[in-house]
Formats: sequence, C-alpha cells, structure tokens
Amino acid sequence: MPSILVLGGGPDSEREVSLKSAHFIALALRESGRFSAVHNQTIDRLTSDDLKKLPGDIIFPALHGGWGEGGPLQDLLEADGRPFVGSMSRAARHAMDKIATKFTARGLGIRTPDVHILDLRDGVCPLPFPVVMKPVHEGSTVGLFVCRSPQDWSEACATIADQRATAGEDRVYMVEPCIQRPSGKKARELTVGIIDGEALPVIEITPATELYGYEEKYTRNDTAYVVAPLLPPGVTERIQAQTVELAKSMNIRHLARADFMLDADNDGPNAEFARAWFLEINTLPGFTDHSLVPMAARHVGMPMPALCAKLVDMAIRDHHRP
Repeated sequence: MPSILVLGGGPDSEREVSLKSAHFIALALRESGRFSAVHNQTIDRLTSDDLKKLPGDIIFPALHGGWGEGGPLQDLLEADGRPFVGSMSRAARHAMDKIATKFTARGLGIRTPDVHILDLRDGVCPLPFPVVMKPVHEGSTVGLFVCRSPQDWSEACATIADQRATAGEDRVYMVEPCIQRPSGKKARELTVGIIDGEALPVIEITPATELYGYEEKYTRNDTAYVVAPLLPPGVTERIQAQTVELAKSMNIRHLARADFMLDADNDGPNAEFARAWFLEINTLPGFTDHSLVPMAARHVGMPMPALCAKLVDMAIRDHHRP
C-alpha cells in the first residue's frame, strides 16, 4: 500500500483554512484504511530540496491561495516527480487569475459580470453601484469589499491604499457589478463542485450576514446550505454543464468548485429566463468540516474517506499524462 504526504499551511493569507483542510484530509485518508501511512506535514514556503526530503509516495496538497493553489507549489510538485492531487501548474495559474478565467468563460458563452481593473488614481467607481471589489489573485473572499455608495467606495480605496503603503501589499484589484435580483434583493449564491470531470449537486448558500465571507465560510455555524435546491427550469443543468466545460477547457484536473450568482426572484415559470452569472473557479477548494465539495459528495453517497481516496487514485492514474 502506498503512503500519502498531505501538505498544509503555506505562506498565503488562507494558511489557517489550509491547516484545517489538511487535518480533515489526513483523518479521512487514515479512516479509508487504504494506505500504509499518512504524513500530515505543515509547511511554509518550501524549496525543491525541502520537498524531496518529505516522506510519502503520493502528495495531496491542501493549500489555498496564490502560492499554494496558484502555480508556484505546483511547479515544485511537477519537478519533484511524485504523483500529486490537483491541477498542473499552468492550469492552476490560469484559474487563480480571475480575469483570465472570465475571458475563457466568455469565450465558451458562459455569462459573467463585466470587470474593470482598479486604479486608485481614477478616484471614481467605473461602474454603477453596487459593486464588488476583490483581489484578482486571492480566494476565500480575502480582501473583498462590497460598495453600495460613493462613501463605501472611498473607504475601500483608502483601506487598499493604506495596505499598500504600510504592509507592502501590491494586490491587483478588480471591480465588477454586484449581481442583484430584479426586486433589488441580493442574488442567490450557488456553487458547483466537480470530481474527475463530473458535476456534483448544486449547493445554495444563504449566509446569516450580507456577505458570505471568510468567517461565514470557515468559522461561523449560522450559514444555511441547501444541497440540490429548487431552482428555475434549466438552471441546475446549465451551471453544472458550464462548470464541467470550463474546467475541461482550462485543463483543470481531479477537482474544482465554481461559484455563480442567480438573479431570479422566484422558482416558478416566470423565472424561466433567470440568469446565472459565473464568478470564479477554484482548483483546490476547502476540505474542512464547513466545506462545500465534501458536502456535495456526501449527498451522492461519497463520504470524506472515499472522496479523498478517490482523489489519490486519480493522482496515480494521471501521473504520466500530459
């Protein structure tokens, strides 16, 4: 039986979530009983030599963020030579770039909100309010602002300017419309996970607060989740197919999760033209006890041990594939 090296931590802002994901992945792999050993290793920004010294026949990275999910770690994994779970470096870089992903989605006919690059020198918002400002190369709503007025905009820009000046952060930010229903209510938040090119059930997310942010995703227990929710005709099948098509086009392998906003007010026949707006796709989504891909997998009879073992099987299968 092979041994598994689970990597958690990393230098990114999502380090704490990564540590939780790695904990639950290692626990699940041990519970599966299919591996001789499971090594749960906490790392920072390691080198190729550091990685080669770590034990394990197959590597399961559980890092989230620009370094761990967006290509640099994947470069090291490719050079290391062992099978590993998740996308190769080129696909990882593509998916971490939200604007590049939007161009790919639009080329496939997938509806996605307009986008502008934030330039603090402009002084005014390039789109009508409300808008969302977020980093181009981050996840888990890190650094995200919802601006509903010029005052919100000014405060968000001041915060970003202060971060750049005091913390040395130089994140590139994007601005896109905040999708709403015709009634003016917040749009419905939907997510679609895929495992090995097949879509999992859609999950609808209803946070208790206005924003489904970092705490709502990983620490609070008052967010409501509905697996396979009732949606307007055709929406479920459409966004599942779009997620699979987009992942295939971007050469994303093994797993991913795509996020959408639905602008419908109801689920009846009058909502047949409801529009689902694609936001982004994640190549290493969370694997904590709050996370959505494991939740959707459980719904179709794939508990966490079976899910994690299946991902290891894919890593072995695809080891020498281009």
